[in-house]
Amino acid sequence: DGTIAPLPEICDLADKYNALVFVDECHATGFLGRTGRGTDELTGVQGRVDIINSTLGKALGGACGGYTTGPKEVIEILRQRSRPYLFSNTMPPAVVGAALKVFELLTESSELPELVARNTMHFRSRMTEAGFTLSGTEHPIVPVMLYDAALASSIADELLKKGIYVIGFSFPVVPKGLARIRVQMSGGHTIEQIDRCVDAFIEVGKQKGVI
Repeated sequence: DGTIAPLPEICDLADKYNALVFVDECHATGFLGRTGRGTDELTGVQGRVDIINSTLGKALGGACGGYTTGPKEVIEILRQRSRPYLFSNTMPPAVVGAALKVFELLTESSELPELVARNTMHFRSRMTEAGFTLSGTEHPIVPVMLYDAALASSIADELLKKGIYVIGFSFPVVPKGLARIRVQMSGGHTIEQIDRCVDAFIEVGKQKGVI
């Protein structure tokens, strides 16, 4: 949905009730926060999240693999009892090497996360000004809400004809009545490419009566 969890409030509740905080960062690692460390960095609660689970196969570009960080006792239990860990194959060395290099790049510079944030804000701003309804606020996964499955699919098809590859999402992937087109911003996009994408959305959106 392009929304970001209210982690400070969640951590406050965990402190109040002596609970642990577990966060799945698969749609945050590598680009949320100033240095891409994720939602806890973005919301200022680093050190208050007990267990973080994430992937190497999305923003980090590794194509497969993932990781879990947390207290030593939790990790030891997972090593002994986690079926996905016990029965999975070893990651290819090349993927491990590439992932380590990406972590190194993120540690050395905040340029890449800042680029993603810039592109995201540019796309969201232009789409909102054009009259589209977007879900979320600052996340680079940008759902363009259309509420009709056939309409979402039709617009995605028309955009593909214009060289814009986006996916229409509808039930059962999302709840009924909440069909949307999901657009994903990248640090690899230029402002010119983003503007071309928005212009195509505007043209097709007018044809379909969305805006």
